[in-house]
Amino acid sequence: MLRLSKITVLTLSLAVAVAACGGKKKPVALPTAPPQVVQDVPPVTPQPEQRPPAPPAPPPMPEPVMQPLPSDDIATKDLDTINKAQVLKPIFFQYDSDQIDAAGQQVLVENAAALKKYTTWIITIEGHCDERGTPEYNLALGERRALSTKNALAALGISADRVKTVSYGKEFPFDPGHDEAAFSLNRRAHFVVTAKQ
Repeated sequence: MLRLSKITVLTLSLAVAVAACGGKKKPVALPTAPPQVVQDVPPVTPQPEQRPPAPPAPPPMPEPVMQPLPSDDIATKDLDTINKAQVLKPIFFQYDSDQIDAAGQQVLVENAAALKKYTTWIITIEGHCDERGTPEYNLALGERRALSTKNALAALGISADRVKTVSYGKEFPFDPGHDEAAFSLNRRAHFVVTAKQ
């Protein structure tokens, strides 16, 4: 009986071992995808940025045409006579602007030449406007026009201590009319010789 049970135990152990070994499966290799064929692709060349065309160049400034200066005896005259002779010309502005255009630049060149010749003159630049706009707005715009003109004269070599500014807004029009022809004359920087050193 004891013998039988040893044989039985041994048989059972062997059966368990065989069963355990038989339960393991061999690994199966999965099929792999065929390699991809890469075609030669030319490299991408970066394109230059597409920029809008440059704006056209502004037209060249006209060469100043110098008007002959008055005779030297004007320097000996009184201030009223000097101002009536209009040695210094006014410059005119576009509506609601304090920018000096090409025509105004030419007048400034001529005025600067006169001021360089008559070095004893002290001037006041009066800023004027047309009748449109509030009095406060026009006083401020007239001041900007006078200062813009003073700065342009300084750029042409006229010392700032010879130039004063004042704004009259719309108070003293050249032309009392109420149309664009009158308005264009009233938008100005007016030059007045106010003293001689």
